Amino acid sequence: MIKIFLTIVVLLISSNANEVNIYTHRHYPSDEVLFKTFTEKTGIKVNVVQANADQIMKRLEEEGKYTPADLLLTVDVGRLYYAKEKDLLQPIESKFLEEVIPFNLRDKEGHWFGVTKRARVLVYNIDSVDPRSLSTYEALADKKYKGSILTQSSSSIYNQSLLASIIAHKGEKEAKAWAKAVRSNFARRPTGSDRDQMRALAAGMAKVAIVNTYYVGQLINSKSFSDKAVAEMIGIYFPDQGEDERGTHINISGIGVTKHAKNRENAIAFIEFLCSQEAQKVFTSVNYEYPVNKNVAPSRLLQSWGSFKEDSIELYKIGQNNAKAVKIFNEVGWY
Repeated sequence: MIKIFLTIVVLLISSNANEVNIYTHRHYPSDEVLFKTFTEKTGIKVNVVQANADQIMKRLEEEGKYTPADLLLTVDVGRLYYAKEKDLLQPIESKFLEEVIPFNLRDKEGHWFGVTKRARVLVYNIDSVDPRSLSTYEALADKKYKGSILTQSSSSIYNQSLLASIIAHKGEKEAKAWAKAVRSNFARRPTGSDRDQMRALAAGMAKVAIVNTYYVGQLINSKSFSDKAVAEMIGIYFPDQGEDERGTHINISGIGVTKHAKNRENAIAFIEFLCSQEAQKVFTSVNYEYPVNKNVAPSRLLQSWGSFKEDSIELYKIGQNNAKAVKIFNEVGWY
């Protein structure tokens, strides 16, 4: 009965070639603006299903060839890598995407492409920390940070990818030693979102937190007076900027055409639109993310935080090490 119903849904969707169907984990105002703009420019209707990342992946797997989804839009390369490994995506070719998106920010076989970047940085309480005392991610393992560090739990895909990047650069042994030492320096048991870490930081609960940059932008531009006050009490530090250091960890929001897309050409057109200069400017100004299009500058707010050296590792290597990162987190009791 379910398959019959899904078949009917697919037939109905396929009968209208002037649309594209997106499963998305993102939930930002910038995306709503871009969905509308794409339709205005092309006449192609954008149908959106929003859910959390695990629900979307499960739904795609269960629907199989009956899925109405043409595109998967989600955050973090770990999820994109998983989707490719589960054969949920298909490769595409686009000279435009290859020209504007750096090689390390897209799948080498064309299964997924970054559409925005976010840096995972250190933020610090400006009243208690001299930024000159900060340096690398690895330095957070030092005993001088005992009781001073805040971050999300090990279930955070952002933390999983950060640890996966350390595994890729340093190996499992060093990565595990780092995770164990940082865990011993926690100011409290990991809880809440990146924004919650910054709120606790401003309240004097700790000295340093590990967060994604766009959450800082959200606090700065929040309608909440208390969140604006939090933003005024913290500073941003980009780790690993030394000449011999790898650069600050970068991750992406990314998109791929589903394996069973019924509107493939529309889907490719939509990805190209998201990576256009027009759309990239919306991402960086409305949601405070860094553009992937190398011809687009970050917004003024992001530029005010300063330029920085990015870790240029090919992101698929981070996806490859996700399972190892989860295992290490469990072994050291990061929780």
